[in-house]
Amino acid sequence: MFNKMYDIITFGSAAQDIHVKSEDFKLLGKDICLALGSKIDVEDIVSLTGGGGTNTAATFAKQGFKTAFCGAIGVDGAGLEIVKELKHLRIDTKFLAKKKEKRTNTSVIISSEAGSPRGEAGDRTILVYRGASDLLCDKDILWKKIKTKWIYLAPLAGEQLKFFGKLVDFAKENKIKVAVNPSKQQLSLPEEELKNIFSNVDILFLNQEEASFLTKIPFENENEIFKKIDEICPGIAVMTKGGEGVVVSDGEYLYSALPNPERKIVDTTGAGDSFASGFLSGYIRFNKDIVKSIQLGLANSEGNLAEVGAKTGLLAKKSDFKRVEVAKQLCAENNLCLPK
Repeated sequence: MFNKMYDIITFGSAAQDIHVKSEDFKLLGKDICLALGSKIDVEDIVSLTGGGGTNTAATFAKQGFKTAFCGAIGVDGAGLEIVKELKHLRIDTKFLAKKKEKRTNTSVIISSEAGSPRGEAGDRTILVYRGASDLLCDKDILWKKIKTKWIYLAPLAGEQLKFFGKLVDFAKENKIKVAVNPSKQQLSLPEEELKNIFSNVDILFLNQEEASFLTKIPFENENEIFKKIDEICPGIAVMTKGGEGVVVSDGEYLYSALPNPERKIVDTTGAGDSFASGFLSGYIRFNKDIVKSIQLGLANSEGNLAEVGAKTGLLAKKSDFKRVEVAKQLCAENNLCLPK
């Protein structure tokens, strides 16, 4: 029987995100404090879906790509809501596994306040239940039905770590492009194993802390970090820096950009996912144009930051958006330097 060809299949977690806000949450320095034995009034509570695998799939689908998601959910109401939303977004769910051993992943996001007029998000703490997603294993994957141009690997954990290398090797053998946004658990794999995997990765997404952890170089030393990453991964290396923007290396040029200074930040949940999936969408659509990829990534993240939730505010294929300026500088052979 003919297997459908996808533009992209995402792998990673699927979760229920419960957002809770209250002015009565007490701040002690950078900590949110809850008085033991007390009842605290909550101004707002919102239940939405999250998880790196489904968050990125949402962007790809809204950008008009034929998209599927591979991951695991529990046999519960939260899992049913995730399936319902994926189908609404026209994301294929045939690679979705259901696990009876654990409930669907759940995060409770506790916020002290809404975004401020200056565009800053309120302080928050996240309580994470790592459930069914971590149980996805090799035998759950319909290997023979994976027909796609791209595979996107959101952060993997638990049993998923065991097929990380196999999936990248499978992609190489079948001429499938691979983008990876690894978890700290993936980055903690043996150095030689990780080097073998990253040698076959086309785009590697890391934040500053992850880049520093991988290279064992302080994140302030960006030049040295990119030298090391270019040795480990011959593909595109993308390092996000939160409010300080993003830096991208293709081995020949360094590109850097700051986010729109007028952006509104209400909720940072899913900001990394929305940038990475926006960047990859631009990279595919604009024939590997990194400048346009950065611009779409930042715009998609900006839209997401302006609303509560990891899948809200994402850009559709024909959405208009402000294009930020991207600086580009040639990498000297032995002296990588960033634009001033």
